Order: sequence, then C-alpha cells, then structure tokens
Amino acid sequence: MSNGVVLNLQFAATPSPQGKEKMRDTFLLAYRTLGVVFGGLVTSPLYVYPSMPLNSPTEDDYLAIYSIMFWTLTLIALLKYAIIAIRADDHGEGGTFALYSLLCRRLNIGILPSNQVYSSSLPERGVEPQTWLGNLFERSIVARRVLLFVAMLGTCMIIGDGILTPAISVLSAMDGLRAPFPSVSKSLVETLSAVVLIVLFLLQKFGTSRVSFLFSPIMGAWTLSTPLVGIYSIIHHYPSIFKAISPHYIFHFFWRNGKAGWLLLGGTVLCITGSEAMFADLGHFNQRSIQIAFLFTIYPSLVLTYAGQTAYLIKNPNDHDDGFYKFIPTSVYWPIFIISTSAAIVASQSLISATFSIIKQSVVLDYFPRVKVVHTSHNKEGEVYSPEVNYILMVLCVAVILIFGDGKDIGNAFGVYVSAVFTKFSEGGWIPFAISLVLAFIMFGWFYGRQRKIEYEITQKITFHRLEELLADPSVQRVPGICFFYTNIQDGLTPILGHYIKNMKSLHKVTIFTTLRYLLVPKVDPHERIVIKKSNLKGVYGCVIQYGYADALHFEDDFVNQVISSLILHIRNCSGNLVPDSQENELEVSILEEARCAGVVHVRGKTRFYIGLNCGWFDKIMLGFYEFMHSNCRSGLPALRVPLQQRIEVGMLYEA
Repeated sequence: MSNGVVLNLQFAATPSPQGKEKMRDTFLLAYRTLGVVFGGLVTSPLYVYPSMPLNSPTEDDYLAIYSIMFWTLTLIALLKYAIIAIRADDHGEGGTFALYSLLCRRLNIGILPSNQVYSSSLPERGVEPQTWLGNLFERSIVARRVLLFVAMLGTCMIIGDGILTPAISVLSAMDGLRAPFPSVSKSLVETLSAVVLIVLFLLQKFGTSRVSFLFSPIMGAWTLSTPLVGIYSIIHHYPSIFKAISPHYIFHFFWRNGKAGWLLLGGTVLCITGSEAMFADLGHFNQRSIQIAFLFTIYPSLVLTYAGQTAYLIKNPNDHDDGFYKFIPTSVYWPIFIISTSAAIVASQSLISATFSIIKQSVVLDYFPRVKVVHTSHNKEGEVYSPEVNYILMVLCVAVILIFGDGKDIGNAFGVYVSAVFTKFSEGGWIPFAISLVLAFIMFGWFYGRQRKIEYEITQKITFHRLEELLADPSVQRVPGICFFYTNIQDGLTPILGHYIKNMKSLHKVTIFTTLRYLLVPKVDPHERIVIKKSNLKGVYGCVIQYGYADALHFEDDFVNQVISSLILHIRNCSGNLVPDSQENELEVSILEEARCAGVVHVRGKTRFYIGLNCGWFDKIMLGFYEFMHSNCRSGLPALRVPLQQRIEVGMLYEA
C-alpha cells in the first residue's frame, strides 16, 4: 500500500506536458510585459531625483527620501496594484471602466439604458447582500453620477499620464548627452527627444505583440544593469543604506522640514509612475505573468537602483539635479547611456498601450466619441490601436517637450498629492489638470448627449401597434428586398421609423430592426452575439447584436449572411409552432431568401437636436458640443463592414 501511495505522489508531482507548456507561456508573457507594462515604472530613476526641489540636503534627508520611495513602491506598486487591484479584473480585463462595469453588474447602478444586460449566461446583479454603500448607490442617482464622474476622471488622468510619461522619460534620457558633451545645447536635446517620440508613435500601428518582442530585450538589459550599478554604488559609497527602510526616518524628516518636506512628495511619488499600467494592461496579458515580472524583476530592480542613487548622493549631496547619470561609473557610462535611452523609448509604450485599451473600452461603453479601433492581433482581442488617438498623443507629447523643455517642469506636472500640485501649478502642475479637464468635458458632453437622445427616443418611440396602423395605410407600399433598420432602443422602435414611413410611403417586405448593444461585460459568447425576435407583423423582425467592451468591433464573416442565417434558424425552431418544419415556416424562409436576392439596404438615422429658445444655457452648451462631436465622429456601421452603396441615412430633428 505504501508503494502505491509513493507511486501516486510521484505521479502527481510530475508536471503534465500541458502544465509545462502553460508555465512556459506564462513566463514568455512575463518577459513580454517588460516591454509594454513596466516601461514607465522601471525607468522612473531617470527623473525622480532631478524633479525634487532639494536645497542643501543632508544625510538624514536622503535617508528619509529613500525610505519614502521604498514604502511608496511597497505599499502602492506592490501591495495595491500587484497584489490587490490586479485581482479585481473583469474576466481578464483591467482598467477604470472595467472596474466600473464590474460594480454596475454587482450593484444596480447602471445609468445608461445601453448598459442593460440581455444575455441569460451573464452574471446576475444584486444576488449578494448589499452593504450600506451599495444601498446608497442603488437609491441615489446623485451617488451613481458621482461614481461615473470618478471613473471618467480616473480614465482621463491615465490618458494624461500617457502624454507626460513619454515626454519626461525620453527627455531625461537624452539629457545624458550634455554631461560628456557640454557643447550640446538644450534645444538640440529637445529636438532629438521629439524625433525619437515621433518614430515611436509611428511604430504603434504594427501592434503590441511586435512592439513588445522588439522592446522586451531592451527593458531586460535595463532592469538587470541598473540594479548592478546600484549594488556597486552601495558598496563603494554607503553600505548601510538599507537602514533607511525604517519608517522613523520619514517621521523625523517631516518633523524637521514641515511644509518643505510635504512639497518633496510631488517628486518622490514619481517612483511609482506607470504602476497603474499593471491593472490597465490586463487585457494584453494576464495576472500571473504581470505578477511574476513585477515581483522577481521590477520591484527588486527599483529598490536596488534607488538605494544606489541615494548612497551616491549621500556622499555627493549637490549632484541631485542629475541624480541618475552622475551615479553611473565612468567605465560603463556609454553602455548605460545607450541602454537608458533605449529604455526611455520603451517606457513610453506602457501607458500608450493602456491609453488605447481605455479609449476602446470608453467607446464601446458609449462614454467617448466613436474613433477607429484596429485590432492588431488575431489571437488577443485586448491588443488594439487607434490611429486618431495615436496621432493626437504624438502631437501633445511633442508639444510638451518643445513648450517646457525641462524635465523638472514636466516632473512638476506629475504631482499626485493635491497640496503639492497646487503649489507647483505655475511650474507645470497645470498640465494634468488641463488635459484631464478637456478629456472629462469631452466624455461628459458625449455621455450627456447620448443620454438625452436615448431618453427622447424612449419617450417618442413607435410601438408595434402604431407600426401596424402605419402599414395599414393604403398609400404605404411593401417594396422588395431586405432592410436593416437601425435603432438605439429595444423596447419599441425608433421615432425615425414613423418619419421614414410618412415621407417615403414604403417599407421593405422584410424589415429587420437592428440594435447594436454594448454590454457591461468583457466578452459575449459567439452563440449569443445575435439575438433574433419575431413580431406579429408579417416580414418584421427584431435583431440585437451584442458586444462586450473587450470584443472586436467587427464581424469576421459577412454580417448580413450571419443575421439571415440566425433568422432562418429562429424561424424553423420557433417554439410557437407545433411542427417546427411546417409549410408556413418554409414559406416564410422562402420569402426571406427571395427578399435577399432582391437586394439589401441599411437605414440609420442621422439625428440632430433642435436647440430652441426655450432651452436652458446648460443644454445649449452641452448639446451644442455633443452635436459638434457627433457630426465629426465615425459611424457605427463601418464596424459591421456595410458597403457604402447599401447605406441610407434619414435625417430627423429631436426637440431638446
């Protein structure tokens, strides 16, 4: 019996081929995260010390600063993001709106009608006992709007980081040319930094996978070389640096320096720049790969690098304005310069990728104007690229470099603590506020306009009974062909339909009222993508096309054929018929096939708000801004690959 037990234990301890392959894939993903997720975080030593407004710092000051950075990395980057926040994923997706959508499903706090879930396989909401906070959100529309605003603000701040991180990373790295070559001017460094960023943004169209395999070796070299230099610096300058881990240095520092010590927080928190990408980039990778990469490479690398920098500065207290390159030994200066410059280029990638993911989630949840979203990988739906967003980021990053041109001024823009930020407002601290304010205004303006439009359509909707009355008019003809009539509401028909029938005096023999529904779930099962409903009117059907915010926004095959195939299957399996293959069903199918041969047309509304004199000033501003965005954004039909010659737009004014 004991032999049998031993054999069983040995067998259980032997990894299966599938387990080995899965482990190998996880380590491969962990390697790729170095080039995409952790670029901004691991290169922060380039600009943390130069961004601090230090004035004759003492040994105790430097020990306290290192203690603050160590505990900031440990509590926020390690504990908050790598251990806690990363577990709050939404079926593998991360980011602010992924967390918001998860809350909406667990609590009854969805605001837009488009956020309702129509799939039986999706998780139910409100099945667990609610806390007082959950009850507050469910009862109060104000609390729900505040929560949505916080989600929008968090999204805008991350996008703002996607502009500032590339600028400060590349500029700080290229500034290393000025130490060995004093003749190199500041303007030349700025120009070279701008050129590097332009090339980086032009590479984005090739996708995250190709970019990460190109950049991961560079970040691997950086992650390994900087802690080695840090260890060398610790041994030669201040071997007892790790005594600074004791928090008592922090308390004594604030006791001595008061307000001046508080202002330094705006620089010390730069050590966690880009740590939010661990959560935002979950759609590109997975939890295990990100945790492995951070715990075993990134975190030790940062702790040792900052320790080495601090050890050098304790012996050379006035070199803090160039706190990175000064602590590099002369014998390895140029290899480290090449690695650091390359790593700074890669650093820009982490939040650029996160920005693409966040914008895509915002678009599909109807919180942001529609922009072009390209899926750059057939195997990983989270890998996306948006040309419009990419070029806007490029212009803004280059503008930040050319306007400010000083890493310290850009560093001031990163201040996280409110009091530190406001004291540096005139020195660059206004940048994230301006960026966030503009983005939040865009998101809220779009959200408000879409909500008002849906409210109007629900109020003025056409019922099937009213449609029957319209079709009973002898002057209304049923013309050959299939018409996909797009509507934003499911419980009823869009008021554009009544406008269309009254003016066109016709309706196609087969009319499919189609609703594109974006759900607060990451993905919708393929068999639940198309939901067909049959009405009591001859040749009139309902079709709901369901997407999750992590789904591709296009059909792999022909959209019309998929819908018609689903419709035929629904007709033949309709539970209302005693005999599924009856003559009546086959006649209905033959009418459908005949209509398809006659031609297909897609009708969508081109609606605008009529902003009259009775509208308040708030509606005039917000709805006018919404109309401007709506007239310049992309249509939802290209995602379905609808040919241009098959599209018809029906104009109608909605009274605001």
